[in-house]
Amino acid sequence: MTLRPLDPKRVPAAITDLLRRLQRAGHRAYLVGGCVRDLLRGVAVSDWDIATIARPEEVLKIFPSAIPTGLKHGTVTVPTDAGPCEVTTFRIEWGYTDARRPDRVEFVTDLEADLARRDFTVNAIAWDPLHGEEVDPFGGRDDLSARLLRAVGSPVDRFREDGLRPIRAARFAATLEFDLEPATEAALGEARAEVARVAAERLRDELLKLLGAPRPSRGFEVLRKARLLAILLPELQASVAVPQNRYHAHDVYFHTLYTVDSAPAEKPIVRLAALFHDVGKPVTRVERENGDATFYNHEFESARLAEEAMTRLRFGRDTMEQVVHLVRYHMFDYRPEWTDAAVRRFVQKVGVDKIADLFDLRIADNVGNGLKTGFPHYLEEFRGRIEGVLAAKAALTLGDLKVDGKDVMRELGLPPGPRVGEILGWLLEQVVEEPSLNERERLLRRAREAFSIDLRGPGA
Repeated sequence: MTLRPLDPKRVPAAITDLLRRLQRAGHRAYLVGGCVRDLLRGVAVSDWDIATIARPEEVLKIFPSAIPTGLKHGTVTVPTDAGPCEVTTFRIEWGYTDARRPDRVEFVTDLEADLARRDFTVNAIAWDPLHGEEVDPFGGRDDLSARLLRAVGSPVDRFREDGLRPIRAARFAATLEFDLEPATEAALGEARAEVARVAAERLRDELLKLLGAPRPSRGFEVLRKARLLAILLPELQASVAVPQNRYHAHDVYFHTLYTVDSAPAEKPIVRLAALFHDVGKPVTRVERENGDATFYNHEFESARLAEEAMTRLRFGRDTMEQVVHLVRYHMFDYRPEWTDAAVRRFVQKVGVDKIADLFDLRIADNVGNGLKTGFPHYLEEFRGRIEGVLAAKAALTLGDLKVDGKDVMRELGLPPGPRVGEILGWLLEQVVEEPSLNERERLLRRAREAFSIDLRGPGA
């Protein structure tokens, strides 16, 4: 990789001002970590971090609006026009009883000692843009050029200090598209016990970052080879070496990885759905006498396991429901002979706002198959028919009906209750089948004809 020169002009004025104010107060201060790495790579910087000799209380005096986010560990967050900037005192640390935070922190005056506690050499470079000073004691520049991820110091020590670091190594391998230095890669599995103790929320966040990589498969393969995949995603681990049938080129695991790679990186919901879409196959696999296999109803088992996994990883309810919904319906089977009513029922079942995501998942599934070419020819016809349904503004939800619950209660003399919703649902079914029925008087007449006052049901 050809590195970009470190140019002070690429540092936002608000961040430069922080450095200047710290230095004017007599404190050495440097940009550190991912921001320096990404400046050298020539990509956009998402987070700015400063390391300084100033103690936290001194930083708070210089920046009264700062937030004491981690005083015990020397970290203060300063709000700026370029986003929040973490300012952390030079420190050394030791003792990691919880495999996450150090038991003891000591503030120091030596920048190199501070850089020695960091995870990877490419994240252990410091730069002062005001004076052009760069500090790179562990060869981070060389590793960046070689696209190599190397632990600072002893890899085993670094990974056992924080059980999330092996997961971060897999994530960086995918997001940076770097290889792991052999000793670093060999040490990943030595921290399995520490990885198993990492909070679910931290694992979830790393998983989402991994899924944003150009090819997440690189990271999942790092985890599998280090025997860490079973800790993060036992559902995916269970699919390793599970053979499919003559319609697939890969086993379930590699098919899943290639499907994830083929899903749109800018759509995390679709990538999550791709990750879980076939996790039900190992459970539902039935081998025939000819050696071929079937996976009947695997989409429902996959949806169940996806919900179980996402609950364990503390995903939000809305995200989980969207993913499970896509997984459940990813095996949809369109036929040209479908009636217009059948197309409307499909759109109603899947949801107008989920059609594009479901199509993206199907295309990725096709690419990940290994024997197909991408966009299935029948999807073009199906998409055209769905666009026709949407253009016609057909009623697909209760809110689209020309009557509401008050109309039904008034017309049938009903009190509020679940029966009103049932009747509205029945009316919607009629309208989905025949859109011209969606007129107020026609719907009320249907309700009167289908439901007697004693409400014994349709046709009473």
